[in-house]
Amino acid sequence: MDAKPALFLYPLEHSKILHLVICTRVFLFLCSLFMSQDRFPQFYVSIQVRHAQGIHNVAGEKDHNALLSPEYFDAHLSPLGGQQADNLRKQIRASGQLERIDLVITSPLCRALQTAIQVFGSEGQINGSKEANIDNSGISSLKCPPIVASELCRERLGVHPCDKRRTISENRSRFPTIDFSLIESDEDILWRTDARETDEEIAARGLKFMNWLWTRPEKEIAIVTHHRFLEHTLNALGNDYHPSVKNKMCKKFENCELRSMIIVDKE
Repeated sequence: MDAKPALFLYPLEHSKILHLVICTRVFLFLCSLFMSQDRFPQFYVSIQVRHAQGIHNVAGEKDHNALLSPEYFDAHLSPLGGQQADNLRKQIRASGQLERIDLVITSPLCRALQTAIQVFGSEGQINGSKEANIDNSGISSLKCPPIVASELCRERLGVHPCDKRRTISENRSRFPTIDFSLIESDEDILWRTDARETDEEIAARGLKFMNWLWTRPEKEIAIVTHHRFLEHTLNALGNDYHPSVKNKMCKKFENCELRSMIIVDKE
């Protein structure tokens, strides 16, 4: 596909509420979009996960100014965050969802990397990580999807030390089973001390990320990312939706919450 896709996002869990009615209508609607072009709609399933609770989340709930402290540089998961990741890992394995996921894309910030490994990683990946924070008992040895880090889906850039990443060299040492090859700079050259990324800038980055996902060959992709990135990306994609659908799709993600959506090229 040469032209940039016009992406249409639909909350998968919303369609499950009335499975026979809503899913059939969605299918017919998608087909109608493409009938005039004599082609079946291309789509993939996007599984979005906000990282588990980080130590900066705990501090920020007590005092928002704590997020300015260097103490929380590239914040790692809290003990509760480790338990949240453990619970989600058990949930997706019990449901069989893990076996359908072709690829995991994660932010390169520590809390997201930890969440990605602990939720989607195999026993070998978790044992090989120096950052695992969960009880490894009962972890499946099933084949797990590759995990790739991308700068495009990281948290809002600038000012807050918790949103500045470590060097890629250090991350490769900490997370040897994660692929960091998409990230060109070892140092974090995107984060600035004097400027915070605007709402418009983070939304534009989110749309760039979604369009990049469209070029991937995988059909079911999990994304481990952050609150503000999800908020502004989903709001930018949901401008044409009925308010009830947009409200459901764009409501705030809790820590380690998973949502599934179908993404379609409607052009």
